[in-house]
Amino acid sequence: MPRPTAAQLAYGSCTVVLSTVAMLLLSQTSSGVGVAVIAFAALALGLLVAMTVPVPRAQADAPAGERAPAGRHAEKPVPVPATGSSHRR
Repeated sequence: MPRPTAAQLAYGSCTVVLSTVAMLLLSQTSSGVGVAVIAFAALALGLLVAMTVPVPRAQADAPAGERAPAGRHAEKPVPVPATGSSHRR
């Protein structure tokens, strides 16, 4: 299972906190069961938001062992000119 990105953690956490506060204020519940239902719904919503955040293309396609380091491009081999007896002066 791949590790969550920073964006996924941020969006998911903000969703949980803000949706919990909003649902508690709108429902005006004071019972323990009501708070538990709201907390569970907020966690489910946060998980849904975190899993739908787009993942960068380079990390999504390559297997874990073949990923290029962040911020670097794949290096192309440099052609070496042929040296030998076929070159005349």
